[in-house]
Order: sequence, then C-alpha cells, then structure tokens
Amino acid sequence: MSYAPTPQTTPTRYRERARYDRHTVHRILDEALICHLGYSRGGHPVVLPTTHARVDETLYLHGSTGSGPVLAAGPAGLPVCVTATLVDGLVLARSALHHSMAYRSVVVIGSARLVESEGEKRLGLDALLNHVAPGRAVDVRPPNRRELAATAVLALDLLEVSASVRDGGPSDEPEDVALPHWAGVVPLSLVAGRPEPAADLDPAVALPSYLRDYRRPR
Repeated sequence: MSYAPTPQTTPTRYRERARYDRHTVHRILDEALICHLGYSRGGHPVVLPTTHARVDETLYLHGSTGSGPVLAAGPAGLPVCVTATLVDGLVLARSALHHSMAYRSVVVIGSARLVESEGEKRLGLDALLNHVAPGRAVDVRPPNRRELAATAVLALDLLEVSASVRDGGPSDEPEDVALPHWAGVVPLSLVAGRPEPAADLDPAVALPSYLRDYRRPR
C-alpha cells in the first residue's frame, strides 16, 4: 500500500529519491524523535520543533494550550506541514559541489485538528510517551485533570505524505575520480548512553527493562 503522490508531495528535483510506500514512511516516523511543525501565523511562516507519535494513520503532535499552533487551530483545523528527518551519514565527495548527506525524511501536509475528547487525548499522550520509550506510558503517573487541561494534542491524518531517501556513496564526476582527495561516507547513528538515575531516586527503584538496552527502531 502506498500514498498517492500529489503536486505538493512530488519533488521538483531528485525525484528518484521519493518514496510513497507506507512501510518506508511509517518506519521513518517511528524512528525519528523530533519533527518540525510548519504553519502560518499572521501571514508569516513559523516552524517549531515538537514531539510526535504515529497511531496507525494518524500523527499526534504534542503541544500546550497556550502554544501558537493550538491557538491557531480553529474548527476548520490548521493547515500545516510536518517534517521528520534522520541523518544516517556524511557523504564526502572529491568536489565541493557533490557533498551531501545520507538521510531519510518524511513530509506530511494536511489540516491538523485539536483533539477535544479526553479519551483520544489520553490515547495520543500515551502514544507520545511510548514513542520515546516503549512501555513508558504504563510506568508513570498519568496526567491529572489540571495537567490534562494544560496539555494539548494535535492530530494529523496521514493522507498527503511523501518520504525522501538518499543513501549510497558520493556521486563524483568521472573526471574527478582520480583526484587525490578522500571520498566516501561517514556513518552516523543515535546511540543511547548508560541511563543516569535522578539524584533523588530511591535506590530501591530498579531500572526498567525497556531502558536496559534502549535503542531506536530501525
């Protein structure tokens, strides 16, 4: 199954990098920890980093009741562009022009709605916690009424979506291959360090199993 390309999700350059299959899109969204939410405020573009979580074909975005996107999301929803990007390596070429990055990214375009029902809001907040650390939502105190009222969740249906993937080595010009400059890829990855307990944590509280060998899905 794939998302249908639209004029807004069809790149004008490097079309060979575009991906529309749900498997690729879902994997990128599920691995990325941060996304960027773009919208228009007072006629000016605004892009904000935030956390996200995918539940089936809905993307939930974290916010507060006083944040710009939440205040701007009226009954008709808020036109947004959400992007998530993973950098997998530095691509170093022999020529300056052909330097690049190995990356995977997703762009979602649509109308984000403010989640009104308490049930869906709790579902979205649980998903946001589990996106950061699977299993975390059942291992914390849930939000009380005051905290729930101060927290906002936006929902964006995955309808107009595309991914872009750049992998492989540098694309040097044939005449540059013999130049005496190193070329290749420097792989990059997100690696978790040893969990550090809070200074006031009771020593009797054991490290949760889901943090013992923490790693992002890939």
